[in-house]
Amino acid sequence: MPFSAVAPLLWAAIGTLARAAVIRLSRVFRGKFLTGLKRLHRRKKLCCTGPAAALADPQQFAKLIRRLHRHDWVVYAKPAFGGPLSVLRYLGRYTHRVAISNHRLLAFEQERVTFRWKDYAHGGKQGTMTLVATEFLRRFFLHVLPRGFVRIRHFGFLANRLRASRLALSRQRLSSSSPTLAEAGTCTIPSQASSLWHCPRCGAAMVVVQRFTTAELSQWTYFDSS
Repeated sequence: MPFSAVAPLLWAAIGTLARAAVIRLSRVFRGKFLTGLKRLHRRKKLCCTGPAAALADPQQFAKLIRRLHRHDWVVYAKPAFGGPLSVLRYLGRYTHRVAISNHRLLAFEQERVTFRWKDYAHGGKQGTMTLVATEFLRRFFLHVLPRGFVRIRHFGFLANRLRASRLALSRQRLSSSSPTLAEAGTCTIPSQASSLWHCPRCGAAMVVVQRFTTAELSQWTYFDSS
């Protein structure tokens, strides 16, 4: 059977799976949101004034929650333009990063912070910016995870409790027996024959010549990890 005849069926199956995932995500989001709403109301932290004043009554609030549970919630989701691989590459760049690294901090004078930043809208040109300390902290804490959220490098198949078994299962599913970069606990240098890193231009295996610690990197005047 030619691929042209199978392709429509394949894409239809993928679309069905995607729709099913969106439906499940919608239900999970609805449950999480309404649980948080009930918690705030129970702790008297939900401001019920004006048209919502009646919701201060627990019975009226319970009726609202029941109505919200009966409705289907909509979670907006669509395929990435570059496909799944582009999403993985994007997320992979941020798994071990902080909001701003030390080398980008240039000065702190008179309660003002000066730091280096990169303008991606204009070809990645670098510039400096000075902010009042309070505004700098406000922007920095936007990158701090709220309570209940987990860093991506400690989530899913990389979670410490199940990492060994799930990595083995992932290798089995991918029919690959080579080690992965997720095993950050080992510091062995891979051989040239089984290198995990390849040159983006020629595709040849890259060899680790030297490793630097965080203390050694901090001594450099400039080291851009962004």
